[in-house]
Amino acid sequence: MRKMDIELLHNEVNAVINRTLEEKRIVGAVVQISKGGELVYSRPAGWADREQQRPMQEDALFRYASVTKPVVSTAALVLISKGRLHLDDPVEKWLPGFCPKLPNGQHTSITIQQLMTHTAGLTYRFFQEEGGTYALAGVSDGMELAGITLEENLRRLASAPLLYKPGTMWRYSIATDVLGAVIEKVTAMPLREAVQLLVTHPLFMMDTDFSPVDIDRLTTAYADGEEEPRRLHELDSVPFLEGTAGFLLSPDRFADQSAYPSGGAGMIGSAGDFLKLLEVLRQGGHPILPRNLVTEMTTNQIGDLAMPYWPGRGFGLGFTLLKDPAAANTPESPGTWRMGGTYGHSWFVDPSEELSVVAFTNTAIEGMSGRFTTELCESVYKALL
Repeated sequence: MRKMDIELLHNEVNAVINRTLEEKRIVGAVVQISKGGELVYSRPAGWADREQQRPMQEDALFRYASVTKPVVSTAALVLISKGRLHLDDPVEKWLPGFCPKLPNGQHTSITIQQLMTHTAGLTYRFFQEEGGTYALAGVSDGMELAGITLEENLRRLASAPLLYKPGTMWRYSIATDVLGAVIEKVTAMPLREAVQLLVTHPLFMMDTDFSPVDIDRLTTAYADGEEEPRRLHELDSVPFLEGTAGFLLSPDRFADQSAYPSGGAGMIGSAGDFLKLLEVLRQGGHPILPRNLVTEMTTNQIGDLAMPYWPGRGFGLGFTLLKDPAAANTPESPGTWRMGGTYGHSWFVDPSEELSVVAFTNTAIEGMSGRFTTELCESVYKALL
């Protein structure tokens, strides 16, 4: 582990944040950095709501989108640690009605491990072309107002053919929503209550829930615009990759009582809360997980399967893992965990440097995969001696 020049860290990170705000690539952000178990940087910057001139606060609440996945994956691992769930369990053991078939109509089995590693044969609607199989089946990605239950969404998902035989490919997917349904069956309680019992309350993550714990602290959602980010509408679409349908987003989905709790995209919380979870995992999992399961979670589980859009990385039980820094074009150490969230978030943990970084913004998708994320990462590593 290298030492860190804290003054240099502040100068470098502040410069990146300031430049990104001045160039109007994001509206607001909260960035927190932990080194060796100590919070060495924390800064709210820009606007929580630009039109209302409401400044960003350190305890601001953000729509987590895929930042939800590590929380729900951790909840599943807690159940595994208690012997109530097993990685090799077939999903249909817990969800008898969830039996999607291969394109040739053949039945196949999906395991819990395949859900957690995104090798289950599933995808996301936003990755498919307009009018793809998920759109035809009416599948929700868990981020728009669909007005359906989780059971109904899984029924629709199971009616669409799998993309590939489970275990043979890696594709980022709606699998964590299916995992959320499994957690509900194992615990015999709603996903919200199960996640509170298994993860958030034991770690005192009191800002994190499937609805905002304090609506006044919730940031306004924006998306990339031509000259500056634009405010997201209640049912909005955000382009993602050429030739795909893109994201369907409803920023106030949490307020709709008919919206199911999405295990892959439905939570809301603060940067500080999520940093707590990352640091607990980095330091071995106490008090919610044994170290051996954290080791499994943070070890590449997919061998040499190709990962589109994430070269040089593998996948553990809930997030990506860096295998080849050169291929990934990053200063991060091998073994670094990293993910993000559609509404504008990125985070990474470099265990060898005892480093955890959380960067939540209210701007999709610059804050998730734009220049800001790479510049921020590079600025952090410049401060390592």
